[in-house]
Amino acid sequence: MAALATLLRHGRRTHAHGLRLSRALSTTTPTTTGGAITLSDAKRQLRRERDPDRVVSILEAIDTASISAASTRHALSLAARRLSRSRRFADAEALLSSHLTASNTEAHLAAVLCCYASANLPEKAIDAFRSAVPSLPAPISPLPFNALLSTFIRCRRYSRVPVLFAELSKEFSITPDATSYGILVKAYCMTRDDAKAKQALDLMREQGISPTTSIYTTLIDNMYKNKMTNEAECLWKEMVESGCEPDVATYNVKAFYYALHGKPEEVMEVMTEMEAAGVKPNTITYNFLMRSYFKSGKLEDAKVLYHSLAEKGCSADASTYKHMLADVCAHGDFDAGLGIFKDSLKRRKVPDFRTMKGLVEGLAKGGRVVDAKEVIAEVKKIFPENLLSGWKKVEKELGLDSDSGETPQSKVTSGETVAEVRPGAAEVEALELEGSAAEESAVSEESSDDEASVPEASSSEEVPQGRA
Repeated sequence: MAALATLLRHGRRTHAHGLRLSRALSTTTPTTTGGAITLSDAKRQLRRERDPDRVVSILEAIDTASISAASTRHALSLAARRLSRSRRFADAEALLSSHLTASNTEAHLAAVLCCYASANLPEKAIDAFRSAVPSLPAPISPLPFNALLSTFIRCRRYSRVPVLFAELSKEFSITPDATSYGILVKAYCMTRDDAKAKQALDLMREQGISPTTSIYTTLIDNMYKNKMTNEAECLWKEMVESGCEPDVATYNVKAFYYALHGKPEEVMEVMTEMEAAGVKPNTITYNFLMRSYFKSGKLEDAKVLYHSLAEKGCSADASTYKHMLADVCAHGDFDAGLGIFKDSLKRRKVPDFRTMKGLVEGLAKGGRVVDAKEVIAEVKKIFPENLLSGWKKVEKELGLDSDSGETPQSKVTSGETVAEVRPGAAEVEALELEGSAAEESAVSEESSDDEASVPEASSSEEVPQGRA
């Protein structure tokens, strides 16, 4: 295949592990040696495979007749992310570039452009856009344009979005749509240029484009983050009067604000308001309530809510496990932490290194060396290879790198309690609520593609969706 051939050429360089990419690619997973595999089989393997070369092999073995634009984006993003996390950016670029030749539709090109965000190569996406667009029937729709802009949003290159918006729309005679303006508004909000964000809203109206609920949600979220509650409420009223009904994301923005600055009762009031409007709270809403409980010192209420998610028609996501685990460990409840870790392991949504490190340290310093070793053994199977050195360091610092099952010396005395080995105040503060409600959503969505760790949260842009 073209993609594989390109990677083989690039593979003449030695990568970080001392293997040539061409040699690594020749060793495929057993399920790929018999020829093409179905998309469903590929997705199952891709979610579990951490080695970037094997991920590429699985990708190349997919039966092309079964691939749509959406499935291309899913599979290609995983492969690009694995290569990028191994610091093999040139190989990631080669893989994505090889798929541009098959981008004979706007939907397929948009899917490939979105994958440049997974590889953390937004500037290369511009080159890809410029090279591929001329081969598409003119005039093109805003779909590939929006995909490119959202790539910069996901990579947090917010200041580049207004420039690209103006330059490329003019250069390629693209008429921006509501999604385009939504991304532009998001970029201005993230650079704290509220005046420009409002100007973009006015420009939309001048072009005869009505602002969407999603755009209003972005603006309201920005107002709440800046503690401008009166302005947020005014925008809410304007949104409703314009005919845009608040959805679950809009209500979650408000719930997040009260989780951060208010009390659990205020979060529950928002949930009551949601249900009265016919909007069902989702996992993200309950995540905010759980975190509000912790912030108010109501540990048991948070644990009860966590265990009742299924009854409410929801299931824990990556962010649930991350914040629940961090919070119970911060309160010295390592029994609950161990249970949450086991839950996350079953769902392949194990939290990030820092969060897991807190659990392991708490177990080891509390004398539960066997449990600590078992946790490390499990996470080392699924964490990216570039984090394994971090776990080796943790093992050495805690005295877990030996075969002894005894409590590390000078760690815990007979009179100490588990609660006394909780993180310091600065560490606890670092684990408290941060970001925005929109960022919470992005973490959850991203983790479904890459369950072993929670990636850096991106903002809530309107990611363009093309037809399959």
